[in-house]
Amino acid sequence: MDTSVKALEDAISIRRQIDNLERRLSSILRGGTPPTTTPTTTTRPAGRRYFSPTTRAKLAAAAKARWARLRGPAPATPAKKKGQLTPAGRRKLSQLMKARWAARRKATGKKAAPARKKGALTPAGRRKLSELMKARWAARRKSGAK
Repeated sequence: MDTSVKALEDAISIRRQIDNLERRLSSILRGGTPPTTTPTTTTRPAGRRYFSPTTRAKLAAAAKARWARLRGPAPATPAKKKGQLTPAGRRKLSQLMKARWAARRKATGKKAAPARKKGALTPAGRRKLSELMKARWAARRKSGAK
């Protein structure tokens, strides 16, 4: 029992030494100074640098400035949208249409009839449909009676 605990302690000690040496080696290769304090057990993935939020903001601002220089100066006035009616134009068009409708009503001599509901049956159409259905039912009764 004591040998397994001792072996685990030795393995942990060796692992810590390996981690410490790897950190020192990477800091030497990057040109930094090796850390003097003992590192924590959690490490960042290799190849990923940590940037503070302020540093990230500075990098983003610099990149935006670079892109702005490459794109050139922004246009002074925004381009006018094509095909849009101005409010004044819409009012004028409305007045012209009302005048046209009034002239058409005046020419016919009566007020415009209210719009008829689509799909509504006229009394004549209803009568014709009723006669057709009665004929169909009579034919069914006649063929069913045989």
